[in-house]
Amino acid sequence: MNSKRPVNLDLSTINFPLPALTSIAHRITGIILFIGLIFGFWALDASLSSPEGFEAVRDVLAHNFLAKLVAWGLLSALAFHFVAGIKHLLMDAGYGVDLEGGYKKAQITVVASAVLVVLAGVWVW
Repeated sequence: MNSKRPVNLDLSTINFPLPALTSIAHRITGIILFIGLIFGFWALDASLSSPEGFEAVRDVLAHNFLAKLVAWGLLSALAFHFVAGIKHLLMDAGYGVDLEGGYKKAQITVVASAVLVVLAGVWVW
């Protein structure tokens, strides 16, 4: 075993580059979206079951702060996951796979996602 190799198991001391952070956030938003399907399927089932169910879902989303927050959070996760997914598709096609291109695409991902998150917030609230 190579004893000169540095071993750092404390992740809080590691400064991840922006492309790594966007990749990690892409995975996290995927998990959030998977869990958020519970809320989405409930709303879809209730709203399609009857006119009263539709009104109930509409009332919850119109008057409940927590429901609006969940909806905005899911839309924000979807926006980031979508933009980061496009970034990964471009990388799979061979565009921007070098360090400079990866960093540029990560910056674009963060800015585009921030714009979409703000727009989702305006739409939900």
